[in-house]
Amino acid sequence: MLNKEEVGITVSKKEDFSEWYTQVVLKAQLADYAPVKGLIVLRPDGYAIWESIRTILDEKLKKTGHRNGFLPILIPESLLGKEKSHFAGFNPEVFWVTHSGDTEIGDRLALRPTSETLAYSLYSKWIQSWRDLPLKINFWNTALRAEIKATKPFLRTSEFLWQEGHTVHATQEEAESEVLAILEIYKKTVEEELAIPVITGKKSNKEKFVGAVYTTTMESIMPDGKALQMGTSHFLGQNFSKPFDVKFLDKNNVENYAWQTSWGVSWRLIGATIMVHGDDKGLVLPPRVAPIQIVIVPIYYSDKDAQRVNQKADEVERLLVSKGLRVHVDRRDELTPGFKYNEWELRGVPLRIEIGPKDLDKQKVTVARRHNRQKSDLPFDKIGSEIGTILQQIQDEMFTAAKKMLDDRTVTLTDYSRFKPELEKGHFIKAPWCGNATCEEKIKEETMADIRVIPFGSENSTGKCIYCGQQGSADVIFGRAY
Repeated sequence: MLNKEEVGITVSKKEDFSEWYTQVVLKAQLADYAPVKGLIVLRPDGYAIWESIRTILDEKLKKTGHRNGFLPILIPESLLGKEKSHFAGFNPEVFWVTHSGDTEIGDRLALRPTSETLAYSLYSKWIQSWRDLPLKINFWNTALRAEIKATKPFLRTSEFLWQEGHTVHATQEEAESEVLAILEIYKKTVEEELAIPVITGKKSNKEKFVGAVYTTTMESIMPDGKALQMGTSHFLGQNFSKPFDVKFLDKNNVENYAWQTSWGVSWRLIGATIMVHGDDKGLVLPPRVAPIQIVIVPIYYSDKDAQRVNQKADEVERLLVSKGLRVHVDRRDELTPGFKYNEWELRGVPLRIEIGPKDLDKQKVTVARRHNRQKSDLPFDKIGSEIGTILQQIQDEMFTAAKKMLDDRTVTLTDYSRFKPELEKGHFIKAPWCGNATCEEKIKEETMADIRVIPFGSENSTGKCIYCGQQGSADVIFGRAY
């Protein structure tokens, strides 16, 4: 049997955040390192979390008229050259296929870092008239980008799971509405399912997606004070439709270039969930996305008690499964209850139900909440009616705690002399900015912080730019990112 030092978290989240994160990923059995540097293997619990996110998003996207498609992994270099300025931003990260067996191929093939060029070369064939619009396709893909220096599971890996949507519209107005609608879907998913609050708005021109007219984003802060981009939605305008000839005949039989959007989130959301909610005991999962929402631990020390305790555990399991909940009964006789408690806390199961002989005598179970480690008694006849409410309370309390962290770590400044000291404390900084890229670049150069988001509604600032002192154009959020 493994001892506690081998299976438990051995560092404090506050004292060594990076090592703590890595240990949680590995020891909570979410992922492991692959034989190739920069790649990870997703284990069943990690994949189950991704499946929950995917299922939730997929349902919302289909309700809004989006359909799923599939794209191949290889893109010919000659095709990528049709939008050189866009692809230049990815070129340093591209993996290239140069041989088929021992034979050198003519046109190099890129392992897809993103799919704009591939999708739009096909869209130009599929779209002929206004009747073909809007075209709204989502792809559940992997992408490959060479991250081999500063890798971190779920946050920076050379291959990652994501979804990327690519839509085509007849009008600018319709395309821009799509951008905001998708961002709102993302926000509701992250806040309601992952219990992580986000700040939504636009990226600066310097930070926007290469090839976009503008990029909208949702940002959050992690417990180590760094910013994490949780998802983006881009208005591409006609920047891709023109080089790729994505055109249509309108109702007056006049040919027009289409208007386009693209958007995506990745398994980075799993990394955010680990960081925001985890503690020194390990993973803490929101009930909505937990692979196992409830673990039942039967407790007995004699054969006489074993039969009746296990019988009750099975009964409770059937009841909860009938409610649509994900339940597991830990029937491993070779392990002590205490060992089981520690293991399930490490793996982040939101709710633990303990059933022993004394509980049977008192017609109740003991319920332990993972997020705050509080225990309470629950009568047998209340299990079916109250467990769902308890899980929702856990979900709500986790969001409230995360929102408090975001609020507490966001400071408003007008004095640049305080900028760097507040960053060192692990804060987001909200401050007026004049809109000049020079000030943005100087701040980045001097502090390693960039503009994470220009929040919606923060435009027309009445303050003075925190760097140059000129009239501000918006109150923006600065932060250091992964």
